[in-house]
Amino acid sequence: MRIVTWNVNSIRSRESRLLAWLTAHQPDVLCLQELKLEDALFPHAAIEALGYRAVTHGQKSYNGVAILSRHEITDVTRTLDDGVADDQARLIAGTILGVRVVCVYVPNGSEPDSDKYAYKLAWLKRLRAWFEREGAADRPMVLCGDMNVAPDGRDVARPAEWDDTVLCLPEVRKSLQHVLDWGLTDAFRQHRPEAGLYSWWDYRGGGFERNNGLRIDHIFATRALTSIDAFVDRNERRGEKPSDHVPLGVVFTGI
Repeated sequence: MRIVTWNVNSIRSRESRLLAWLTAHQPDVLCLQELKLEDALFPHAAIEALGYRAVTHGQKSYNGVAILSRHEITDVTRTLDDGVADDQARLIAGTILGVRVVCVYVPNGSEPDSDKYAYKLAWLKRLRAWFEREGAADRPMVLCGDMNVAPDGRDVARPAEWDDTVLCLPEVRKSLQHVLDWGLTDAFRQHRPEAGLYSWWDYRGGGFERNNGLRIDHIFATRALTSIDAFVDRNERRGEKPSDHVPLGVVFTGI
């Protein structure tokens, strides 16, 4: 099973690129973030014409997540379901061929002294609690998405420019690790341990052209799953109107 995550940064702006990428690469599962539209406006017909089913959790103008699959998606969940008043569409989960696939868009956090950063840390804490309510980590589960965290120095092209930001601060890295300590491992790094593999480049300042990138998109998995390969599609950052993120994928076996 090939599972891919991709922050498309607006379905409206990137629909043609999304459909072309699906046609060319045909992953089993594609997790999307930053749909930036309501569920009723998602291009279900065009997706279904390519052989995919889609479940979505969208909202107007901001956020939004979706899971696309060539197989049936069951037991769909769309919130952290913890009683906290939160109207931001940042999580969707579903079961595909016995694998629980969780797609998230973690808050960016803006600035370290902002309310948005406090919300990011609280959201990651809530995500850990959500996994604990899901049960033990001995079941096949995958956490995919834009985590807005670069876990270590290998994930940052120019640490001096980023280490004091909300993507790299020790506190936010620790918060993400707390989620993973539930029982998740970095499936991408199991196969691609080298530095210099990035999934996001800022539009501003020629980020891609200077390769001033970060790996903030991730696929984590429980030990019940075995992965055999991983990749990042840098080419998708080229061409007309690309997202600032590119697809990142892991190939799992035995599913």
